[in-house]
Amino acid sequence: MNISPQIWVLNGPNLNLLGEREPDTYGHETLESIEHKCISIADGLNLNIEFKQSNHEGELVAWIQEARKSVDGLAINAGAYTHTSVALHDALKLLTIPIIEVHLSNIYTREEFRHHSFISPLAKGIICGFGANSYVLAIQALRLLMDEK
Repeated sequence: MNISPQIWVLNGPNLNLLGEREPDTYGHETLESIEHKCISIADGLNLNIEFKQSNHEGELVAWIQEARKSVDGLAINAGAYTHTSVALHDALKLLTIPIIEVHLSNIYTREEFRHHSFISPLAKGIICGFGANSYVLAIQALRLLMDEK
C-alpha cells in the first residue's frame, strides 16, 4: 500500500480575518476558502494536508516541533511573525523537511520592515504576491521537492 505524504500549512496571526482585513492588500478570499482550495490541490497531488492557524506564537512553535516527527513538508505563512520571531526561526531550524515560505502579498513592495524574514534563510523557497494562489504554488512546490528526494 502506498502512503501519501503528509504536509502542513501553518498560518500565523490575523490570517483568520482574511476577507475582512485589508482586502486591497490581501484579497477577498477567506482563510477557509483558501483551505478548501488547498485541500483540492493536495488531493490531486496525492498529498494529505492539514491546515492550521493561530494568533499565538507559542502554538505555532509547538506545531513546528510536532512536525519534526509526523510531516513530510511544511508551508508557512507566519504573518507578522515572519519579520519578528526568532522563536519560529529556531523551531524551523530543527526541521529536515522542505519548508516553503508563503505570503499573499509581495512583501518586498510593502513597508521596509516587511523586507526582512526570519523564515527565509530556512525555507527552500519563498512564494509571495500571488494572493490565494501563493498557497497553491507552495503545495505544488512541496510536491516537487518531495518527488526529488
